[in-house]
Amino acid sequence: MSGSDGKTGATRRGFLKGALAAGAGAVSAGGAEAAGGDPAITELQPWMREFGPGVDASPYGVPSEHESHVRRRYVEWLRPDTISAVNFTPIHQLDGIITPNGLCFERHHSGVAQIDPARHRLMINGLVERPLVFTMEDLKRFPRENRIYFLECAANSGMEWRGPQLNGCQFTHGMIHNLMYTGIPLSHVLNEAGLKPGAKWLLAEGADAAAMTRSIPLEKALDDCMLAFAMNGEALRPEQGYPLRLVVPGWEGNMWIKWLRRIEVGDRPWHQREETSKYTDLLGDGRTRRFTFEMDAKSVITSPSPQAPITHGPGPTVITGIAWSGRGTIARVDVTLDGGINWQPARLSGPSFDKSMHRFYFEFDWDGRPMLLQSRAIDSTGYVQPTKDALRAVRGVSSGYHNNGIQTWAIDSDGRAENVEIT
Repeated sequence: MSGSDGKTGATRRGFLKGALAAGAGAVSAGGAEAAGGDPAITELQPWMREFGPGVDASPYGVPSEHESHVRRRYVEWLRPDTISAVNFTPIHQLDGIITPNGLCFERHHSGVAQIDPARHRLMINGLVERPLVFTMEDLKRFPRENRIYFLECAANSGMEWRGPQLNGCQFTHGMIHNLMYTGIPLSHVLNEAGLKPGAKWLLAEGADAAAMTRSIPLEKALDDCMLAFAMNGEALRPEQGYPLRLVVPGWEGNMWIKWLRRIEVGDRPWHQREETSKYTDLLGDGRTRRFTFEMDAKSVITSPSPQAPITHGPGPTVITGIAWSGRGTIARVDVTLDGGINWQPARLSGPSFDKSMHRFYFEFDWDGRPMLLQSRAIDSTGYVQPTKDALRAVRGVSSGYHNNGIQTWAIDSDGRAENVEIT
């Protein structure tokens, strides 16, 4: 943990001791205002003199108007029209591990399907003893579970394969979210239908106009896949697959079929559009990797970063970020301030769930000099997040998918951050 050598703890104790000794007029090393002369504390503010609106003014709660800048964003060249778009999570403006429902990354190929749940059905067919059709009410009669998982697009960070882009944290690594899903294990409905001998794969199909479909190994389906109808305690949002979506923990987000309407059981993969023309990895020698389902261990410092610079002077400073792995939990995250010359363990804070985001912090006294910030995740299998050069040595630069290389932010003496790469 950071500060295990006593340095961080000593700094904090010294700061508190100094503040107590100096009284109300204390000024921290970080440049806090002297409390005795700050109008924000000495004068009555408008909200201290007037009644505020009632909660019923917003029947569905919304964030403060001062947080209106915290929102999903898209880039123009990834949004040719309204029917196929990518909207990125503002991970540089969030904390903890749960992504708010209104800020979750989303990708759609034919607009957002508007489905009446009373008319929605899930069909199970193919190599089953009893082809079945379920209503939403039918599905909700099975024993349900609550699980927290990350969803990451295989193309997350793909723009960085050939080198650093003029992008901040949101556009570089924001094709991800982390939610509590409520639903039922997929195995329940498969067992209800009865699997025939020879069943080895599933075809999951969405009800959107693009008819999104992906092949999924039966072993994975029976292990931990879910049929989810709620996220973070409320019904799925329409853009997240309302009223029903597939959850495929730890595997690429394109497989988490939204607006799920049909599951066909078969003996081999179907090789649909999204697993042939896309979501394969073109290697440097011209060969292509297929079925690269799992998302490898990855981390990124979310603050400071290009859209979240350091806004104070030298002194106590907090680095924070997120880490995740499609193969288990995160065992450790290391942070470097000098581009990988010296690494120090970060402090993991909050719950540690399988195939879920982990939040890390690193507290230190910044001396005002430029830094090269990086983070490096190690998961519960012992896998160590690689450098981008190490990935390119194996895969070349034409893949576009599964880029989990270490990210570098260059911080100048004014606290501004830039997306760079160390070679």
